[in-house]
Amino acid sequence: MENYQKVKKRIKNFGPGIITGGADNDPAGIVTYTMIGATTGLHQLWLMVLSTPMMIAVQDSVARIAIVTEKSLSEVLKTFYTKKTATIVISLLLIANLFTIAADMEAVAQIFEIVTGIHAIYWLIPINLLIGYLVIFKTYRTIKKILVFLTAILSVYIFSAIKCKPDIGTLIINTFIPHIKLSATFFMAALGLLGTTISPYMMFWQATEEKIEHKTVIQIEDATFDTVAGMVYSNLVAYFIIVAAAYTLFKYRIPVSTIKEAAIAIKPVAGNFSFALFSIGITAAGFLAIPVLAGSSAYAIADLFGWREGFEEKISGAKGFYIVFLGSLLLGDIINLSPMSAVDALYYSQILDGILLPFLVAVIAIVANNKKIMGNFTNTFFNNIFCLITFIVALVCTFIMLWQLIV
Repeated sequence: MENYQKVKKRIKNFGPGIITGGADNDPAGIVTYTMIGATTGLHQLWLMVLSTPMMIAVQDSVARIAIVTEKSLSEVLKTFYTKKTATIVISLLLIANLFTIAADMEAVAQIFEIVTGIHAIYWLIPINLLIGYLVIFKTYRTIKKILVFLTAILSVYIFSAIKCKPDIGTLIINTFIPHIKLSATFFMAALGLLGTTISPYMMFWQATEEKIEHKTVIQIEDATFDTVAGMVYSNLVAYFIIVAAAYTLFKYRIPVSTIKEAAIAIKPVAGNFSFALFSIGITAAGFLAIPVLAGSSAYAIADLFGWREGFEEKISGAKGFYIVFLGSLLLGDIINLSPMSAVDALYYSQILDGILLPFLVAVIAIVANNKKIMGNFTNTFFNNIFCLITFIVALVCTFIMLWQLIV
């Protein structure tokens, strides 16, 4: 009974971990996972499983650092390294976030276009206005409830995959036995999966939210529980997106290159129900991820320059914070109005994320194991092992991406 009450209390206190995990499955991520299922079928499900402990290790390390130091990741970089280092990292983060925001906005707008027949470009401003209203005119507590609710909506992808009636034996084999094909298509899909699953903006967002929650070191276990739940849920949803795409798009060899094509392609193959679930999931993911992306940028800049920050602050008291937040949304619109496509925006943001990821993981692991900073709450053995694996994989992926750009 005591354990039940403990778990119940932890579930009630879900917040940064579950929101961060849900936001990881943004429209850009959904496009990537859909493309993986459409191009490689079920062959990369094992990689989805492997990336789960990697995500947990990185995000839990970040949460521990934030709780012990009572600082965001930007403040940690500025305090324990140099402001120049922090500025370079945050600049790369801002650029990657902007491209991802643009891709997410375009994805949501395209779903609205399919449903209403009104061109996607006319939905960009209304989407921004609604997000701005929720953030500026509602309390942080209200926003948190909305974000958690939107996270739950992402479970529609689980039902969508179940409706496809996948073969259980085939799923088990592809989930636990690695399948590697020495082809460009397979490798690019694997690269996209890892780059989308472990995103730098997640680290900045969760660290900031843990700081805002004012948790103490005695709550580290609660934070770990929240983080594990969020990351497992995130990858569970991603897993089923791949399954759904494999049994619809890959099965019928339907080529897909944009979110609009993916949505339209699913409708005749899987029916109106699956199309509706797909559309709801994209919309919910967009309204969850876009504020998190813009928010992580605003918090990072505010912490770098020592500005007042937070959604609980009034605009007059945190002008710089809100300028960065709203400016990120506006610049996302501008990117969408430019000749650059949402797919290009997604591609370039993942390249920047890949370049930034190994450096960030290394910094996080070093700080998390520094006894002068962390005291008796240094990183766990599990976190250290999978942070190391994440660093190696991310570094290799980064070199390969840069090599592909050169050649």
